[in-house]
Amino acid sequence: MTVTAAMVKELRDRTGAGMMDCKKALIETNGDIELAVDQMRKAGLATADKKASRIAAEGRVCVGVSDDGHHGVVVEINCETDFVSGGDDFKEFAAAVTHAALDQHPDNLEELLALAIDAGATVEETRRELVARIGENIQLRRFQSLESDQRLGTYLHGTRIGVLVAMSGGDDELARNIAMHIAWSNPPYLSEDGVPEDLLNKEKDILSEQARLEGKPDHIVEKMVAGRLKKYLHEITLLGQQYVKDTDISVARLLDDADATVTGYIRYEVGEGIDRRKENFAAEVMAQVKGDA
Repeated sequence: MTVTAAMVKELRDRTGAGMMDCKKALIETNGDIELAVDQMRKAGLATADKKASRIAAEGRVCVGVSDDGHHGVVVEINCETDFVSGGDDFKEFAAAVTHAALDQHPDNLEELLALAIDAGATVEETRRELVARIGENIQLRRFQSLESDQRLGTYLHGTRIGVLVAMSGGDDELARNIAMHIAWSNPPYLSEDGVPEDLLNKEKDILSEQARLEGKPDHIVEKMVAGRLKKYLHEITLLGQQYVKDTDISVARLLDDADATVTGYIRYEVGEGIDRRKENFAAEVMAQVKGDA
């Protein structure tokens, strides 16, 4: 019996396994989809969708820059354990995805997942095959790209934090140092101009109430709020922060002295924003004891 593309697609949709595994199973079962599903379940291949609900908060952040130095990407790929994130299969997959994002300029995650990376297989197909082979939930969580007319600076803190900085002026060493600073300080905003007005108003209200509770008169409260708001803005903006390698100067001063300007940056940290499951090992042991009793 001839195995058609439609049959392969149906089996993929039902099992979540890779295209080649589906085709092989259909050939071995002479096109019997139900039998192929059973066979793949026994082989542990129909697992990707089932594992997708499991928390994947470990993984790697990868940074790539084009040969001309004007285009860069940052990618986060997650798995369940740091053991898997350090394995060769996972590292090779992460590198292949980063190269695909860098070379083919996808506009969104859906487009990136559809790119071919491994002997014609797409990113998504390769991901599913990796899930089946390794046995953990693996997810391509996010990526971003950044452009610069002059230079891009990068910094990787191990495999967990990656930073990409777009800069005009200065030199490559300065760009890397700024990226390193961002990795350390994680500034939410580049400059005061980028801080949302509603956030500023909220902070003003909080600072005003704090000052009034200290029993200060209104004209003193106004000055206190202005001073504390300025300090707050320095803390949350890259340009306002004290430079990590020389706390006597700000990042803005460092850039001014080098006649350089940061036009944008991306900072990713593995697992940030993911709700991690809190394990209660004592409760697990007790449940096991009760189950065995």
